[in-house]
Amino acid sequence: MTTSVVQAPTMTGALGKLYFIRFGFAIVWALLLAISASTLSPLSVVLLLLYPGFDLAAAVIDYRASRLTKPTPALYVNMALSLLTAIGLGVAVTSGLPAVLIVWGAWAITAGIVQLIVGVSRRAMGGQWPMILSGGISVLAGAGFILQSGGPKATLASLAGYATLGGVFFLVSALRLRRAGKAGNR
Repeated sequence: MTTSVVQAPTMTGALGKLYFIRFGFAIVWALLLAISASTLSPLSVVLLLLYPGFDLAAAVIDYRASRLTKPTPALYVNMALSLLTAIGLGVAVTSGLPAVLIVWGAWAITAGIVQLIVGVSRRAMGGQWPMILSGGISVLAGAGFILQSGGPKATLASLAGYATLGGVFFLVSALRLRRAGKAGNR
């Protein structure tokens, strides 16, 4: 038995657990943001800064889980993007909602591209098509946030919808990874 055969189910299981956690976080975060989305209140600002911080932590966990199976260098890019986004949002909240939507939109575009790259590189593992689709949708949503930033309908509520959809994709991927892991253990 080769080492990669033994390690693959372990990585599949670790990613599945991480994706379940990301689903739960996204849903709770989206609900809290929707409640406070009318203005840039202290709660919404904390939530805005928390999301990329959580994404950074998840990327670190993902990287550690995939160390034995040669993690994709794109995870480093994702970590850097999340950190820069948290800093950018910290500055943007002082300028208002349009600036927040521009920073969030730029992050959604770049992180979506990274998610596409990581998903494609992990296709053989199984459970990655939802991540690939989510990455593509993130790119489109990011462009939408940037376009929305200049209009009268600019709102944080659209970010809650974005997080919810992303959470659903993480759930579907987690379920597919669980099934792939069980099939690999037979």
